[in-house]
Amino acid sequence: MKALVLAGGSGTRLRPITHTSAKQLVPVAGKPVLFYGLEAIAAAGVTELGMVVGDTQAEIEAAVGDGSAFGLQVTYLRQEAPLGLAHGVLIARDFLGDDDFVMYLGDNFIVGGITDLVARFARERPAAQIMLTEVADPRQFGVAELDSEGRVIGLEEKPARPKSDLALVGVYLFSPAVHAAVAELKPSWRGELEITDAIQWLIEAGLRVESSMITGYWKDTGDVTDMLEVNRLVLESVEPRVSGHVDVASDLVGRVVVEPGAVVERSRLVGPVIIGAGARISDSYVGPFTSIGASCTVTGSEIEYSIVLPRASIAGVGRIEWSLIGHDVEVTPAPHTPRAHRLVLGDHSKVQIHS
Repeated sequence: MKALVLAGGSGTRLRPITHTSAKQLVPVAGKPVLFYGLEAIAAAGVTELGMVVGDTQAEIEAAVGDGSAFGLQVTYLRQEAPLGLAHGVLIARDFLGDDDFVMYLGDNFIVGGITDLVARFARERPAAQIMLTEVADPRQFGVAELDSEGRVIGLEEKPARPKSDLALVGVYLFSPAVHAAVAELKPSWRGELEITDAIQWLIEAGLRVESSMITGYWKDTGDVTDMLEVNRLVLESVEPRVSGHVDVASDLVGRVVVEPGAVVERSRLVGPVIIGAGARISDSYVGPFTSIGASCTVTGSEIEYSIVLPRASIAGVGRIEWSLIGHDVEVTPAPHTPRAHRLVLGDHSKVQIHS
């Protein structure tokens, strides 16, 4: 079995962060979300992996390399435009050959891995196997319809009138039969080749499509709220560890990780918290569910339930909550001038102002 990881999306819901970096590399608890998927694939015993990449190829390739750090052999497959999940299968045709494969969306996060799922597929050998989960608003997902015995009888991508509340999770397993389906597809109303249409083709061709309900936690980390929620979940399981320097005037409470080279001075850290390598926390409070990236500085400030990406600087601000702060960002107090807001905002930014 091989693996196909799709990491070519543009990440519009995470703008402006994704104007300059790949959404799959935004860190969750100090580690890019993509890495969790690669580790899950390797743990399932799959070693040959095709990585579908787009405009952020150079950044992803620099982070993942040849895959040897994960126990993988990675081949990069260029997708010139994000034309749908099934288009990713189409351009990977030569790499996949006639092997079974697991397709994993690079911005998805699944607790518990995929080892059992892969073992079940290898044992039962359906044409396709999908994972489902109940969602509050299925109109935002691919949706499955099951018959009274739980068999998959229909699939639809982001339907206006969903026939169930069962959404497809971003992990799929396929036999080579899917290639015939993909070859027959036409672009949907969204202008994309939909993987749901390919699976529907298999069903209509009389081939067996199996499903299972996800038992662990799953998130599509496509927006800031979901990214912060996954960060919270992962931090819940960290074990306290201090590999950097914490002075006697500082107070560490609960599960706090201080990575090598990090310095904590005259500060209070209440876990779960990760302070990245080379970061410096001075005269500050870092509250629960916060990940501070490598080489960041936090001075005279308070922050909690947030993700701060590497090399950002926060100085002299009262309190920050529920925030995703990008690489090399500087956050400072506004000058004491007449009450007004001074903003420099990139395209597609979202700002909430309390007056």
